[in-house]
Amino acid sequence: MSDKAPRMTQPTQMVLRTLIAEPLRELHGIGFCEATGLASGTVYPILARLEGLGWLESRWEEPAVHVDEKRPRRRYYRLTEDGAVRAQVALDSAGYRRRRPSGQPRTAGA
Repeated sequence: MSDKAPRMTQPTQMVLRTLIAEPLRELHGIGFCEATGLASGTVYPILARLEGLGWLESRWEEPAVHVDEKRPRRRYYRLTEDGAVRAQVALDSAGYRRRRPSGQPRTAGA
């Protein structure tokens, strides 16, 4: 597990909030697009970065499922246990920075 954290852009925060809302739920990429309103070209790179950091794990659905439904195969993502903790800390930290009045200096530990 890497100690690095992703840049906490608004899209990254939206994806993480979607994951945190139901941490045990698996969601496929288009499900993130629908939940966040973000385009797939924004969502998939975020998911790849989060998975690369070890915050997410993914799995491909069984071929029989998508073949029977006559659609492309889906890749499902969910938070790892450590990823859920890191995501919550990162979101809390991003929320704190956003609420601090502009022009006010950061204090030690903030």
